[in-house]
Amino acid sequence: MPILELVTPIRAPIERCFDLARSVDVHLAGAGETGERAVAGVVRGLLGPGDEVTWRARHFGVWQTLTSRITLFERPRRFRDSMVRGAFARFDHDHLFEADGDCTIMRDRFDFTSPLGPLGRLADALVLTRYMRGFLVERNRVLREIAESDRWGEFLAGQ
Repeated sequence: MPILELVTPIRAPIERCFDLARSVDVHLAGAGETGERAVAGVVRGLLGPGDEVTWRARHFGVWQTLTSRITLFERPRRFRDSMVRGAFARFDHDHLFEADGDCTIMRDRFDFTSPLGPLGRLADALVLTRYMRGFLVERNRVLREIAESDRWGEFLAGQ
């Protein structure tokens, strides 16, 4: 069962980074190549404790639907989204935030199990782990770009 860990320094306050990380709209801004859309649950704005969102996106040329729920929420330090339905056997994505001077250190811990037992483990080793890391790196790049610019207000206005 692979565990991906990423560290992203962001020159912005911890509260801003936390809120942008739980924004459906920021997630969509960072997932353009997959045609991802939020189709049920919270489809705009910020996710909070117990909220669910259902995503529809094309991965590996196949349209997939995945529903995740916020299962842990401690603003502004951490939250977790966990899959409740979808292509993985399971996943938990922990988002951790630590203030460091005028920066925030954002840590992702993506812990997942692929379906199909030994075939899934082979897919993890050959493609899925690298694919998911790239997906998260791009998402974090977009989040950092938004947080460090004046654009963050577009995503958090009225929240």
